Amino acid sequence: MIKYLFLYGTLIEPEPPEEITPLVKRLPRIGTASIPGRLYDLGDYPGAVVDASANTSIHGELVELPEDETVLDSLDKYEEFDPDNPKQSLFVRRKVNARLVNGENVDAWMYVYNKQPGDAPIIPGGTYSKSRVA
Repeated sequence: MIKYLFLYGTLIEPEPPEEITPLVKRLPRIGTASIPGRLYDLGDYPGAVVDASANTSIHGELVELPEDETVLDSLDKYEEFDPDNPKQSLFVRRKVNARLVNGENVDAWMYVYNKQPGDAPIIPGGTYSKSRVA
């Protein structure tokens, strides 16, 4: 089982949303990491599109997941991912290869945007900042 999760958006501290804060604060931080792809500004949250051939990266944090399966269930619900109906889900949980700043590659889960970004702007530099969201 994959025991890491790559966070890149609203779940990154210091201010995760109130409804998910207790869960997120339980996840031990491993370090800063990146994934090849593009990060879009969707208004209230970002959407990541993974693309191994991209010249850009999505930057975030790698956290360790506990053995408790209910943690992923709670995160799936927050991210509007329904494992029984992925086509209708806003995000899908997908296995990715995250690269830590020390160069180590780690298999991790990541919530990837499951819709077309349309004309949503790409976030320059691939780092989400809540201060940029109006």
